[in-house]
Amino acid sequence: MAVETHVLDDDCETLTGWGRTAPTLARVHRPRGHAEAAAAVRACGTRGAIARGLGRAYGDAAQNAGGTVLDMTGLDRILAVDATAGLVVCEAGVSLHRLMEALLPLGWFVPVTPGTRYVTVGGAIGADVHGTNHHVSGSFGRHVTALELLTADGEIRTVLPGTPLFDATTGGLGLTGVILSATLRLLPVETSLMTVDTERARDLDELMARLTATDHRYRYSVARIDLLARGAATGRAVLTRGDHAPYDALPRRHRARRAPLAFRPGRLPAPPPYVPGGLLGRTTAGLLNELRYRTAPRASTGRLQTLAAFLHPLDAVPHWNRIYGRAGFVPYQFAVPYGQEEALRKVIRRIADRGCPSLHAVLKRFGAGDPGWLSFPLPGWTLALDLPTGLPGLGAFLDALDEEVVGAGGRVHLAKDSRVRPETLAAMYPRLDEFRALRAALDPRSVFTSDLARRLDL
Repeated sequence: MAVETHVLDDDCETLTGWGRTAPTLARVHRPRGHAEAAAAVRACGTRGAIARGLGRAYGDAAQNAGGTVLDMTGLDRILAVDATAGLVVCEAGVSLHRLMEALLPLGWFVPVTPGTRYVTVGGAIGADVHGTNHHVSGSFGRHVTALELLTADGEIRTVLPGTPLFDATTGGLGLTGVILSATLRLLPVETSLMTVDTERARDLDELMARLTATDHRYRYSVARIDLLARGAATGRAVLTRGDHAPYDALPRRHRARRAPLAFRPGRLPAPPPYVPGGLLGRTTAGLLNELRYRTAPRASTGRLQTLAAFLHPLDAVPHWNRIYGRAGFVPYQFAVPYGQEEALRKVIRRIADRGCPSLHAVLKRFGAGDPGWLSFPLPGWTLALDLPTGLPGLGAFLDALDEEVVGAGGRVHLAKDSRVRPETLAAMYPRLDEFRALRAALDPRSVFTSDLARRLDL
């Protein structure tokens, strides 16, 4: 794919999303405070600016070809912790990993975490990230009690829940301004361990029935699905669910009793810079999926796991995105409402019949929708998968899946997107016109923009 280029100074850098597709050049600024962030926005020029965190947005939401990108990771201070009320005030560049390190010893945990803890608070708000506890806790924005936002006029505004600007900013992908800091409501925990139940589901119907019947018993629930299984085994999966382990649940001689809130995530060696092209094809992916399914217990209950192993298994492998080769991978996540289960079955059958070699595919249930106008979750089912970019006809295949999703009243996840057609967007996000109108009034010169915003005319 060609790189879009513009005349830039020597401080320009090539940026991609976590999927390593669609690289573009931008001038990167690394502000260390509010004044430096405001100065960078004022000087951004006609191509505008966008904030960026740790680069875990999969697509092009944190890229700005020919313009300015504000790397916000320098604003990384935890400003205040109320250990009685369970509130933390922090700058937008603080990572969820850092919050866990600081807050777990005090008996508090972040209320929502996506599949990686290496995202910033600002990125989590801008994408309104969700986790495997959405059916209980909603998305990240529900737990933000206030945020500071640098808007296009240079003003720093305190933005509160229940206001249009708050609802446009949570899930707004940085297009309403630069999030500078936030106040978060936390979750009380007694240990840094999880109590986990695991079971195998033989096919998609069994999996969906179990999720529907018993998800309400668990705070966290996720199914890792084998999208290469076909026939009677289509949709087979390993279903893993759990909750934070109370102290009394620890065995009497368990080492965690001495330090129940210790946070020690393990790390495995990084993979090679890239896996040779073609190695992760259908055969290899099929063998790995088969191994994962066969080695999982048919049913186990009450197993203790670390937070990191349960919530962030991929974080144990640094730069795991390299395993898809130099061309990277295309993430695809969609949601369809409850009552559209047949549409979900149809999409999964189409993926299985095509033999898409996805190593990471998860199925979850969402709870109530979130207030953010461009927030992804809706009450229903969501499937997320990663696909190598080199698959023949991948673009046309995903376009066809988009049509199935839209026809079922569903949507795709914009924070993971780099290829959705703009003409399908309005059908996916019914409050899109409100978002565009607020953005036009707040930022008439489109100071805040991104590759995704230009591609989808946001």
